[in-house]
Amino acid sequence: MTSPLELKWRELLKEVQLDYSPAFVKFVDDTVSSIKEAINRIPDDLQVTEKEAPGFVKDLGANKVQFKFKKPKSIEIGGSYSIRCIAKPDVNIDLLIRLPKECFLEKDYLNYRYHAKRCLYLCTIKKYLKSSLLLHRVEWSTLQNEARKPILVVYPEAPEIAGFSVRLIPTATSLFSITKLNVTRNNIRALQKGDVSEATPKYNCSILEDLLMEEFAEFMQRTFLRWKELGEALVLLKVWARQRSSIYGHDCLSGYLISIVLSYLATECGRNRINNSMNTMQIFRVTLDFIANSKSWDIGLSFWSQGESKILKEEMKGRKQHLQSFPVVICDMSGYFNLAFRMTKTSFSELQDEAAQTVACIEKCRGGGFEELFLTKIDFPAKYDYCIRLSLKGNNDVYASGYCMNDECWRLYENKVHSLVSQGLGDRAKFIRVIWRNCFSDVRIEDGFSSMDKEPLLVGITVNSLDKALRVVDVGPHAENKEEVAMFRKFWGGKSELRRFKDGTIAESTVWQCKPSERHHIIKRIVEYVVSQHLSLPEDNVTVVADQLDFSLTHGGEDPISCFGNLLEAYELLAKRLRHLEDIPLRVSSVQPLDSAFRSTSVFPPKPHPLVKEEIGVLKLQKLSATCIQPLEVVIQLEGSGNWPMDDVVTEKIKSAFLLKIGESLESHWGMTCIASEDNVDVLLLGYAFRLKILHERGLSLLKRQIGGNQVKRVSFTDKKLFLRSQHSSMINGLQGRYPVFGSVVRLAKRWVASHLFSACLVGEAIELLVAHLFVKPWPFRSPSSRITGFLRFLRLLSEYDWSFYPLIVDINNDLTPDDEKEINENFASSRKASEGNPRNVNPAMFLASAYDTLSEAWTTLSPNSEELKRLVAYARSSANLLNKLILQHQSKSYQWEQLFRTPLNNYDAVVLLHGHRLAYPLHLIFPSEVNEGVDVARGNASKAFHPFLVAREMKGGSDELKKKLMVDFDPLRCYLSDLEREFPNVLKLWYDALGGDAIGLTWDKSISKKRGRENGGEGEDIINVLKAVGEIGKGFVRSVHLLKAPRDC
Repeated sequence: MTSPLELKWRELLKEVQLDYSPAFVKFVDDTVSSIKEAINRIPDDLQVTEKEAPGFVKDLGANKVQFKFKKPKSIEIGGSYSIRCIAKPDVNIDLLIRLPKECFLEKDYLNYRYHAKRCLYLCTIKKYLKSSLLLHRVEWSTLQNEARKPILVVYPEAPEIAGFSVRLIPTATSLFSITKLNVTRNNIRALQKGDVSEATPKYNCSILEDLLMEEFAEFMQRTFLRWKELGEALVLLKVWARQRSSIYGHDCLSGYLISIVLSYLATECGRNRINNSMNTMQIFRVTLDFIANSKSWDIGLSFWSQGESKILKEEMKGRKQHLQSFPVVICDMSGYFNLAFRMTKTSFSELQDEAAQTVACIEKCRGGGFEELFLTKIDFPAKYDYCIRLSLKGNNDVYASGYCMNDECWRLYENKVHSLVSQGLGDRAKFIRVIWRNCFSDVRIEDGFSSMDKEPLLVGITVNSLDKALRVVDVGPHAENKEEVAMFRKFWGGKSELRRFKDGTIAESTVWQCKPSERHHIIKRIVEYVVSQHLSLPEDNVTVVADQLDFSLTHGGEDPISCFGNLLEAYELLAKRLRHLEDIPLRVSSVQPLDSAFRSTSVFPPKPHPLVKEEIGVLKLQKLSATCIQPLEVVIQLEGSGNWPMDDVVTEKIKSAFLLKIGESLESHWGMTCIASEDNVDVLLLGYAFRLKILHERGLSLLKRQIGGNQVKRVSFTDKKLFLRSQHSSMINGLQGRYPVFGSVVRLAKRWVASHLFSACLVGEAIELLVAHLFVKPWPFRSPSSRITGFLRFLRLLSEYDWSFYPLIVDINNDLTPDDEKEINENFASSRKASEGNPRNVNPAMFLASAYDTLSEAWTTLSPNSEELKRLVAYARSSANLLNKLILQHQSKSYQWEQLFRTPLNNYDAVVLLHGHRLAYPLHLIFPSEVNEGVDVARGNASKAFHPFLVAREMKGGSDELKKKLMVDFDPLRCYLSDLEREFPNVLKLWYDALGGDAIGLTWDKSISKKRGRENGGEGEDIINVLKAVGEIGKGFVRSVHLLKAPRDC
């Protein structure tokens, strides 16, 4: 029986494999023929000089490069097309152009003369290709981002497949003696000082690659054309690698290197680890397991044939020489050429890690991890905890020693940056990846290399544990180690200081002092300091993505999370006093905080209010002390009793009586201020307001998960809701303890949801579960260790998850058994079956299951509905793309980052703008909203009846009188929305920001608006009247009402 995973990868192969139809093969043959005809028109003995590419020849430092043009010895198709392993969408045909020996001298392998002539040969071909009517355009590119090895890319007219191109790659078969290009030889005389010769292994391999390219192309054809499953595995591995931009690049993996590894494993050299009995997915897995875990990499791989001991001895000697020059070695059949000569130590470590992660995904993820393996994009912004951009355009230091020596200057600068960042961060970083892509489509190779620094250099950092990554003090060498101390001081400069530590140690150190809420800035500060100290780059040229979104979580210039310690102190005192109450009929057995502020996931946890003190004394008001105070819910449980009534209404009344008694007792014992209303009792303590709730003991029966039992059926809706909230709070609180960055990611996610007016669509607990999934099931990533990376993954989860066909199961504590997951999937299937034929009324549209809620009843039963989820997904996709762009491109202006939280108001039918200075918490507003289009229906002035801040002249009287001026849980926005919903049921859909937005989006219920239009005979007039009423209801609070779109006909 075919497994679901096999069905999926076979469907994927159908999508990405190229159809070698007769029509397409003819098109390729015709295109190649056109290219050959253009080349054949070049006259023999045409004089070619450095004037064809003066900048290129000059920057190489080559001389004596003129030659008389001769036609290529052969033009043959190679690469993936020749072995039928092209993976769309990149449809490139490699055309191997064999350079004629007559154009080269015997010693042209020296001093870059080969590279110069190679380029001049292509320049000549390019001139004649551009005159062909069958070819649309001809562009320069480079072979694996190696600027000294340009290639031509030809785009034919009217291609059969979008993105089709032909790459013209020169080969140098038999041009030079291979022994002259041994890894130990020096072939750049400028690197020879006196009698001391510096080997040029990279330079030598650059030429050897061209010498041996055709030989390997033939070997590939022999290996792959006879083996269907091997070719399919190659295509899958290409798809897998392309999704991982950090490893699919010039210094790591390419389609060519993947085919080499597969060929090695499929031959005797690789001990036939891949054999004909394996299917495609088995080959895929064996290959990744070999990359991740094989010890063969330590001694290098080799394609040398097994045979005589003398040959084996030569082989080991050659491999040993390569291992001294290169971190990764795959020797060709000759033993002189390392096929992995571009691969770096760090890139190979990342490759092994990605391969290991993928193998783990196959074992641990649903359905064999198909989505994680092949459909999830693992690019720089989403993979790394910190991304750094260095703008090096026009920086002379990059090529101060020349553009090309043994290696190219850009690769040397990559190594330099990696070394500096690695030394600066030490064990804070698990992986540091440095990539500088220098080739772009409009490059003019003829002009040389000076324009190849347009793109920024990117650094990706994956941190170790946050305890290490965010420590404040780095301890250096002990004072008695003079030599090490000198090196430490040289590196750190003025940042180094001698300190005595608590254990008596005297050592050099660096200190990165900062507020607790700003410790995520530490890595940014280290990198900026190191780069400034050693690379002398201007501040504007260095961007470390770490704190760019902090503005959305602060008000008054401070992150309110910094008051978390005060909140815990107040809560612990309250809990202690509640447990010590003895003059109530049933004693308090447990106290649990419910509010998100207690688990560090509230966007704006309240700061201690100066009026809410047990002893006010001489009052010192803050500059802006709020009139409104946000209550924090706390659930309490009482001792067991058999005297509780069965009637829910009576039970709730008795709970209220208990709460009143508790309030009285707190007032009489400790003089605490308690505020009672019909539904709530609020306790004021140490600057905070706590709202007490009682969970009835019958609610605890839900722990037994007796879904069908009568006992559970008797649980009231209120108790069930409190139970779910208490379970959720406990789990999220534990998760926050395991992943300290979790709270910051949730806060950004909540801020984004609210700022785009989705507060009514996605509740805070649902957002917490979505973010929790990123931490407990991060595959194919690691759990995020920075807020911006976590936020980007949240946006991608929201926009890319298939909500229609899968439930999202969030198992925070690994409580769910296979039977539980089966039950959840059955519940999901039932919910989808119930809505068959009516996809707009799928309930729930977002199925969020957890250990305490297998039916997704708690947070997403009613919202988001299908239309809301569709809108939410579209906004998340747009924001994810914008954030990706901001991280990768040179965007340092703060207003560009603000665009992530600025919602387009023209997407609504009407917009209500509020007076921002009459919101409950005006400082929470990021920026005021404006509407500059549509019909201005109503305008109004701000009321003076409410002011969000207490003014000094009102601060007269005793403490009790002053406390009466506070308004607990008052929010004019919430009151206004409630009035609108009551006045216009099923007429208006309200979109708003509950965290402090000053705009409300309105969309029409189309059926109702059509009905009203027909009844009143004038739809437009009716709409205006509705909007005028909307403004009138909010008189004193509403700034203006704007009609943007009239309802469309159904």
